Amino acid sequence: MSNPLLAARGLVKAHGSTPALRGASVDLRAGEILAVTGASGSGKSTLLHCLAGIVRPDEGTVEYAGERLDRLPEKRLSELRRTDFGVVFQFGQLIPELTAVDNVALPLLLAGTSRTAARERAGEWLERFGVRGQEALRPGEMSGGQAQRVSLARALVTGPKVVFADEPTGALDSLAGEQVMTALVHTARESGTAVLLITHDAQVAAYADREVSLRDGLVTAEGTSGSADTAGSASEAPAEVSR
Repeated sequence: MSNPLLAARGLVKAHGSTPALRGASVDLRAGEILAVTGASGSGKSTLLHCLAGIVRPDEGTVEYAGERLDRLPEKRLSELRRTDFGVVFQFGQLIPELTAVDNVALPLLLAGTSRTAARERAGEWLERFGVRGQEALRPGEMSGGQAQRVSLARALVTGPKVVFADEPTGALDSLAGEQVMTALVHTARESGTAVLLITHDAQVAAYADREVSLRDGLVTAEGTSGSADTAGSASEAPAEVSR
């Protein structure tokens, strides 16, 4: 079995006096879709933030491709988040003043890509996620499913090695959620991108190759998920999101 692309060992993290992680350990391999499940307050989002280098653990180690994320200076962490990591949140967190195409182009612009090239590439990714023709819409003018697809396009436009998805369907109805997950899995498989998927929904977790469960800040169970049942839909081009 290949070495993990991303590995956490013994993570401890508290928010003030409230412990969130109590020694959690997890591996993510290149190209793997891993679901992290657990009840609200179990530490799922904190685990994601530590793995993505957004916050530093109080104790424990996080290693990515041979680098200790928990020891890296902020400048290097910011660079990794621009190049190797993509992040999708439950509510998308698109910039409300920017159009869809400019939201997706933003990571490229921050990396030094010219505006013309960035917008062209952003348009290609909007097309891949089935929202071509929505380039001029601002987040307030989109449906929830459309906005989340734009968020996915923004997370993947730089060609990251890992996408961190924190409850990406939590704010969507079941149809839009299924379409968003199909689009995410299809694109991740196509590009060989690893995905760390935080979810409390068993149907969403079934899209993953493997599932780990968190309880009170500890990994308590691990097993193979139901990705075989969704492989057929994931291999097809994503359908349009209903408004």
